[in-house]
Amino acid sequence: METGILFGIIFAIVGAVIGFFISKAATSRIISDAKSKAKALKEEVDKELEFRKSKLELEVERERTRQRSDFERMTRAKRVELERLEKRLQDQRESIESRADLMRKREKEWIVKERQIHIKEKAIKEKENQLTRLIRRENEKLERIAGMTQEEAKRILMENLISEAKAEALQKIKQIRDEAEHEAERQSREIIISSIQRCAAETTVESTVSVVTLPSDEIKGRIIGREGRNIRAFETASGVDVIVDDTPEAIILSGYDPIRREIARIAMEKLIMDGRIHPARIEEVLAKAEKEIESIFKETGEQVCFELGVHDLQPELTNLIGRLKFRTSYGQNVLQHAKEVSWISGYIASELDLDPRIARRCGLLHDIGKAVDRGQEGTHTQLGYEIAKKFGEKDPILNSILAHHEDVEVTTPYTIIIQAADAISGARPGARRETIENYIKRLQKLEELADSFPGVQKTYAIQAGREIRVIVEPIKVSDQESEILAAEISQKIELEMEYPGQIKVTVIRETRAIDYAR
Repeated sequence: METGILFGIIFAIVGAVIGFFISKAATSRIISDAKSKAKALKEEVDKELEFRKSKLELEVERERTRQRSDFERMTRAKRVELERLEKRLQDQRESIESRADLMRKREKEWIVKERQIHIKEKAIKEKENQLTRLIRRENEKLERIAGMTQEEAKRILMENLISEAKAEALQKIKQIRDEAEHEAERQSREIIISSIQRCAAETTVESTVSVVTLPSDEIKGRIIGREGRNIRAFETASGVDVIVDDTPEAIILSGYDPIRREIARIAMEKLIMDGRIHPARIEEVLAKAEKEIESIFKETGEQVCFELGVHDLQPELTNLIGRLKFRTSYGQNVLQHAKEVSWISGYIASELDLDPRIARRCGLLHDIGKAVDRGQEGTHTQLGYEIAKKFGEKDPILNSILAHHEDVEVTTPYTIIIQAADAISGARPGARRETIENYIKRLQKLEELADSFPGVQKTYAIQAGREIRVIVEPIKVSDQESEILAAEISQKIELEMEYPGQIKVTVIRETRAIDYAR
């Protein structure tokens, strides 16, 4: 019995030992399998990470290549534009140099002519003295032959001399006026042509539309959006109409506010370049474009001041000058007009021995009131005067702004120069547009002015108001008096009318004899 228990205990111990070793072997095998799976999983994760890293690097390289291509394309475009500007600047420099040589040559010729005129004046004075002595001798002979008293002879002689003197005076007046007009016209033409040539500026063609170029016609559908939601959102947020028609690779932005239209153009180009077009993105891009337009105002104003040599302007005035880039008046870009007036004023001031820097400053700021928003009341001269005075501009500039349309009294010579330069810039061909109503009123007033003179039978305004022909009654107006009448009509037109360029006055006098054979 005891032996059986002993063997049982021994067998139990041996079984436990064998079980232990078997369990240990199984555990080792499980651990080994787990390690193998962990190793395989790690290798798989490493491969996945390597693949994603390669894919990300490839995308980064593609984006870098695209940006590099865009940058190179923009750089080439800028380089071409810079070369074009340099060529135009070189052409203008050569034109100025040739013009300066011509002016020096003509100045020498003028000095020679002045000397010749001085010699001729001396000869004329000598002939006048001889004529006086001859008249005295003839008067003495007349007294002896006629047997008249000295008083009677004087009276008859004076009547004859007065009649002859009137005719000679009228002829001499006409000759002197023709010579003076010819010489004045020649010199003024030289100054004006030189000024205009030296400040040739590009003009704005369109004032109500902007064209946005598209990379392809496929993007038009994205601009319109599903059921037109994108285009409606853009028009509502920008205040500009978007016209999508059959024009290849282009859309049109239409609006009367040029600043809003420019903001819309910048935003539309950004949306097209980005490719993400939806209402939320449209509002975001338009907000950024409004901030960008403010920087454009500042940069444009600073660039114009640098070109014209106008310094020490307040930043607010500089920004207002930049806003003039997007304003038009009678179809003429106001900033280009201000630059033209500034350049021409500087050249005229130089010819008159005045300070060209002050003249250029006056010309640049003379229409600054047109940059103010429409919400403020008052004429552009009054608004410009208040703005310039607020920022500390001096009296010549203030008077040039306030009086360049002759609304108030002129107190400085610079204002007269600004008036002339303003008329030159506005009168050049293609600068401005005139409404039919103003055109008809100008022609009617021109004819009414000429009809107001005595002896005028009929007047006709022709050549689009550049010439007026006046028919007079031959009994009331003589040939000599017609010359004086033409001069008086010209003076009255200059005083009472505003017109571009010049108006030719032609007085016609004729006598017709009519009879019938029966």
